[in-house]
Amino acid sequence: MKKDVEGVASIALLPSGSISGHFVSLPESVCYALHGTELACERECSRGEDYRLIKLTIFDYASKRERVVVVECRGHDAARFQNVDHVHGWEEDVVGMVEQKHEKHRIQISFECDTLKAEMAAEDHIRKFMPNVAGLGAVVNVGRMSVSGLEFEVEDESE
Repeated sequence: MKKDVEGVASIALLPSGSISGHFVSLPESVCYALHGTELACERECSRGEDYRLIKLTIFDYASKRERVVVVECRGHDAARFQNVDHVHGWEEDVVGMVEQKHEKHRIQISFECDTLKAEMAAEDHIRKFMPNVAGLGAVVNVGRMSVSGLEFEVEDESE
C-alpha cells in the first residue's frame, strides 16, 4: 500500500557528508530509519557551493525493507532536502537512481530544518537518540518531513 506520510525528522549531518537519523510519521508515530551518503560530483556543480546530492535510504522497521531515493541537499548546516529532477553531467547510475524508472511509485521527499543543534546540544541529542554516531562531530537538524509514494509491502523482483 502506497503511503503519504508527514512528521518530524531528526538528522545528524556528519562531517564526511553522510547523514544518519530517523523520521517519525505523525499522528501514527511510525518510526523509519534514515541513512544517506553523499554522491561525488566529478564536475564543478553550477548550483552553488551548498548543493549536493544524497543517496537516501529509508528503512521501515516493521517490514524490514528499505527504499532508496536520490535527493538534493541545500544549505550547509541547516539542510533542506527535496527531490531532484535533472542531474545532467553526473554518472549514469546516479541519473538512473534519480529518474527511478524501475520504481512502480516515485518517492517524493521534502525536509526543512526548523531547529539546528551544534556542539554540546548536538552531542546530547545524538547520545540520546542516535548513539551510533556519537563523537563524530555531527550537527543535528530537526524539522518537518513529508514523504509520498512510500511503498514497503510490494515484493521486489530483484529479491
